[in-house]
Amino acid sequence: EVQLVESGGGLVQAGGSLRLSCAASGFTFDDYAIGWFRQAPGKEREGVSCVSTSDGRTYYANSVKGRFTISSDGAKNTVYLQMNSLKPEDTAVYSCAAGPSGLYCSPYRFSGDRYDSWGQGTQVTVSS
Repeated sequence: EVQLVESGGGLVQAGGSLRLSCAASGFTFDDYAIGWFRQAPGKEREGVSCVSTSDGRTYYANSVKGRFTISSDGAKNTVYLQMNSLKPEDTAVYSCAAGPSGLYCSPYRFSGDRYDSWGQGTQVTVSS
């Protein structure tokens, strides 16, 4: 059974940093896309970033490019999202999800409906 567990969320002041972790079990990092998505109250879910576990290719939404960094540790089956220079508009529930192919981490295929295993989410709150 595929399981994803997020951790690392919390409350931080604007300009601060957080590192989210997504620990995966039930599968090995052979050829998957692991993505981070976020959803703020009253807003649609947004794809933030993803990584292909097969070749390390990454993708970032324009809203976080240059501030967030995604990385993958195959030995630990864990994906990290380092979030720097946080802004109040980054406040949301952040969830990680697994897609069945690294191909789903690309500008035209990075979409929540292509990711079929989801974690429970972790709250990130950025105060102004």
